[in-house]
Amino acid sequence: MFVSRRLLLGASAPALAAPFIRNARAAVRTVKIANTAIGNAGAIQRPIIEALPAAARDGLDLQWVGGNPGQMQVQLISGALDVAFSGAIGTVDLNARGADLVLFGPGTNLHVRWIVRGDSPYREPRDLIGKRIAAQAEGSEQYKLARVAAAANGIELKKDVEVIFGPATANLALFERGDVEGVLVPEPTATRLVARGARQIAHLGELWQRINGTQLPTFLVGLAARRSWVEENREVATQIARLFTIANRAVHERPELLAEHRAALGVPDRETEALRLLPERVTGAFTTQWDQPLLELIDRQTAAAVAAGILPRGPERPFLVPSDVGGV
Repeated sequence: MFVSRRLLLGASAPALAAPFIRNARAAVRTVKIANTAIGNAGAIQRPIIEALPAAARDGLDLQWVGGNPGQMQVQLISGALDVAFSGAIGTVDLNARGADLVLFGPGTNLHVRWIVRGDSPYREPRDLIGKRIAAQAEGSEQYKLARVAAAANGIELKKDVEVIFGPATANLALFERGDVEGVLVPEPTATRLVARGARQIAHLGELWQRINGTQLPTFLVGLAARRSWVEENREVATQIARLFTIANRAVHERPELLAEHRAALGVPDRETEALRLLPERVTGAFTTQWDQPLLELIDRQTAAAVAAGILPRGPERPFLVPSDVGGV
């Protein structure tokens, strides 16, 4: 659970902590925020944020609330949560059905990988046309983005591939028994499989980058809230966006934090090869900006989802809210 003194209090302190100290308030403000479950890449954001100096949290009392992604969105809409995580496609879809959610800060980039067994003949996703694979829930942002990336590569996942949907543990069991030829899995699960001898044939985020000729990381999920909550708590929302920016940039500055927070990532001590691979493979999963180029990229991803038939139409109202995370 260690975050370096240099990173938080030393030479980089003006960039990291000054915005918080400058705007410090005595009053404690309570925010109910979704807690990412152990075993997911975003699970390390909480311990990094909790290790920050008190001044960096600027009087915020973050109450971390558990729940699965489906529950998270219901809790957010109902007001049981103030802040959660949502992807662009899911947010637009929920808003079309009566919600009024916005994204206002960074979360994680797309870190889903196509994995096959090490001795399989498959070299690229197209080789799996007509085969059976496993993936997480059909309604998950990860699978929706997988459909977008696959469609751009000439693959219609709903038609060209037989997909079995299930939780990660069930999917891994299917894969390891040989009941499926491949699996679409996020990090750090993908790294754990590779460390055991499986082979990666594609990184969905990199597929999107190549298709669109961009170096910007592909967006997966960001900080989400009801529009009314953000409008009523603009400064607090910006503060939360800055905290997550600090946490994400900390991982980029010190990739070894991934191994240090292996318990949050769900990687046991005995998986030494997976721990060795984490910095190389998972650092890029963390979004370090919330600027105009990223917001434009998210708009393009949403438009691609419409073009692929995953969304019936684009957003009726703007759903991306700028937050000044600056050079924190």
